[in-house]
Amino acid sequence: MLNIFALILVLFVVLFFFYAIIVIHDIPYEMAKKRNHPHAEAIHYGGWVSLFTLHAIWPFLWIWATLYNKETGWGSKKSNTSSSPSPNQELLAKIDALVEKVDHLESQLATVKESNKES
Repeated sequence: MLNIFALILVLFVVLFFFYAIIVIHDIPYEMAKKRNHPHAEAIHYGGWVSLFTLHAIWPFLWIWATLYNKETGWGSKKSNTSSSPSPNQELLAKIDALVEKVDHLESQLATVKESNKES
């Protein structure tokens, strides 16, 4: 009777560890899913591959899952919103202002030349 109990206990422990390892390898996928990561499915498949590669890539999956944030995108910098113009938009605005200024100066120069011809 004791042998049967020991066998059942060993089977229970083996099954418990088997499922525990699978659950642990799904942690990066769950994190990615919670963060609406665009590569969540790839992270999930990477977790399964990690099971067969002796967990070699699992830490990289964890890092990959934590790098993306819905509000900020990749990394920790604030994303450019419509309220703060990008540097390219600022440069384009400056160029437009300079073009208008040059046009205005050319028209003034033309009027000065005409007044000099008349005098």
